[in-house]
Amino acid sequence: MYTKKILIADDHSMFREGLCAIFSNKPGFLIIGEAENGRDAVEKARLLDPHIILMDLTMPIMNGTEAIRIVKQRLPHIKIIVLTANKSHDYIQAALEAGANGYVLKEDSSSNLFNAISLTMNNKVFLSAGVCDTVLNGFLGRPESTSTATSWCRLTTREREVIKLVAEGYKNREIATQLRLSIKTIEKHRSSLMNKLDLRGASALTTYAIEHSLVTI
Repeated sequence: MYTKKILIADDHSMFREGLCAIFSNKPGFLIIGEAENGRDAVEKARLLDPHIILMDLTMPIMNGTEAIRIVKQRLPHIKIIVLTANKSHDYIQAALEAGANGYVLKEDSSSNLFNAISLTMNNKVFLSAGVCDTVLNGFLGRPESTSTATSWCRLTTREREVIKLVAEGYKNREIATQLRLSIKTIEKHRSSLMNKLDLRGASALTTYAIEHSLVTI
């Protein structure tokens, strides 16, 4: 197992110290740098080339969202996980559109943060359970509705298996292999469940699956 190099970007020194303490007791991780504002984060990302950046959003000089956008343009291989106290729609939408690979709240447990790192390092998107409702009702453009539960009840067992595997990042061919079905059958199940849930695209399915605890957060 290779060591994951981490850069922490947060303007509160005490919070950075707390993160360093958490990771110091976790094998396989190495804090290689700290940044106290977005501009510093961009520069240290260039110099240190970390595997992961834990990025706060509200920082002086340059905010985290702009820093995410610049890092992703210049160093797209770096995974960026937002680590913030803010769960408003505007912040979440801006961060994800800028290229963030995950969104974790500071109120979450450290195990959630480690899960976020694990998933993003495997090219998956992680959203904290605390922001899923905001994403579903705002970022994905659907108003709150009690029909969601009813739609879920209409899914077949096979459709529920398919949405879980989609949310875990598997492609249709891989799902077909796991369920021992044809690709055409998987495509049919996928189309059916999206129509029943009124969802479009893998990201929407993933968000739905996280909210309903179909995948581990």
